[in-house]
Amino acid sequence: MFTGIITDIGEVRALENRGDLRARIGTRYDMRSVDLGASIACDGVCLTVVETGADWFDVDISAETVARTNLDAWREGTRVNLERALKVGDELGGHIVSGHVDGLARVASVQDEGDSTRVTLRAPKELARFIAPKGSVALNGASLTVNEVDGCDFGINFIPHTKQVTTWGDVAEGDDVNLEIDTMARYVARLAEMSA
Repeated sequence: MFTGIITDIGEVRALENRGDLRARIGTRYDMRSVDLGASIACDGVCLTVVETGADWFDVDISAETVARTNLDAWREGTRVNLERALKVGDELGGHIVSGHVDGLARVASVQDEGDSTRVTLRAPKELARFIAPKGSVALNGASLTVNEVDGCDFGINFIPHTKQVTTWGDVAEGDDVNLEIDTMARYVARLAEMSA
């Protein structure tokens, strides 16, 4: 489990196809405190640490994960939002995030508004029904509040701090981003379907 509060921006250092995709990610985390088998959310995708070094960790990424996320666009030098798994007693500053990406949202527009940036994204139709104004979503692993919803389109406002401590400062129109809908929204919708 994660909170969607990004704690480091990593960088893809190497990619290697070995049946699955092996990625080496550079980080500022103290890797002495990360066990093999630990989960780290990488752009919102829960991945398992399989090897570590002083300032890097390796993960194996299945073909299924590559096909359903934006990780197929990773190249050497790609910046990646990172979050270590939630520990009992940690502050829950965002919302409960599983690291299980539901689909891809596409950036439809990017517009600066003062020091902030308003981004409009388009969700797949089957996921759009779970997105509500003032609700939560995780986009590339970051816990964010939805401002408005119009059909499949929804808006997010990025304050300067968020743009500085995540990869959202690099966003561009046409980008595909990993979308995880709020767990509570999923269960509320399921309960409504069952009682209908």
